[in-house]
Amino acid sequence: MRVAKLLHNPKAGEGEYTHKKLSRLINRAGYECSYSSTKKEGWDKIKTHETDIVVVAGGDGTVRKVARVVLEKKVPIALLPLGTANNIAKTLGISGKPEEVVETWENATLKPFDVGRIYGLKKQAGFFLEGMGYGVFPRLMKEMKRKEHELSDSPEENLRIAWETLHDIILNSKARFCKISLDGADYSGKFLLAEVMNTQSIGPNLNLTPVGDPSDGEFEVILISERQRDEFAAYVHNKLHGIEQPPIFNVLKAKNLDIYWEGKLLHIDDEIVQLKKSKEVRVKMQEGLLKFLVNSEAESEMEKQTQQAEEANH
Repeated sequence: MRVAKLLHNPKAGEGEYTHKKLSRLINRAGYECSYSSTKKEGWDKIKTHETDIVVVAGGDGTVRKVARVVLEKKVPIALLPLGTANNIAKTLGISGKPEEVVETWENATLKPFDVGRIYGLKKQAGFFLEGMGYGVFPRLMKEMKRKEHELSDSPEENLRIAWETLHDIILNSKARFCKISLDGADYSGKFLLAEVMNTQSIGPNLNLTPVGDPSDGEFEVILISERQRDEFAAYVHNKLHGIEQPPIFNVLKAKNLDIYWEGKLLHIDDEIVQLKKSKEVRVKMQEGLLKFLVNSEAESEMEKQTQQAEEANH
């Protein structure tokens, strides 16, 4: 029998899915399942050589915790998205309740997932799955930590609070100088946001690169200038009112980049990094370090959308 290791954030998903319920679903899919809570010590002692898949039940933060352990170990990851935003799962076309996702495993395929490596930040996490960047987004993360007492068990309500907070930040933030080189080409200027993305969305489902593909060997880079402030605010305002419009920001592509931001705050995935002083950071693409189990039909549809977008750009 195939062996699955279930790594579960018991606080995710409003507590609806207990470890026993998730384990039963995985057993019915034909796996011998062992369990660990990512909230308890020792969860990261994974015998990857004895494991066919690692099942991650939680949100983007839980996926990152697990990725840190299995990076480069070539064990496939299966996601059961139970978080608020689930940006990684949505980019991979994984959606629905755990029982619905598990049903797709029988005909699933393995999708490579690129990883961004970060150099120049001492004692900081040196990789990202979703993205890293500067400006209004790390400011939002810092403000949301301050508002933790206002958050509830409802993902929808928490997203609404995040969008309202971000809208205010966009309108009141100062554009800062950013020196940035993408594969040797200079794009420096003053920006409200400089984001290096590997997934289609970041944070509270900011869908800034709707056809981004984390297996294409390139980052998507978003630079939002002062003159785009109103458009950015309008995009977030529309999300608040249930209107999901395609973003109008240019998407740049790069395998490697150097970036210096006139400020001391940045984010790496869902982690805030506070620097002592501004410094230049180098980011390099490392292709296919992770493998995710994905719905083969969703994968085909995503490839089709990416191809159509590339043809439209040409």
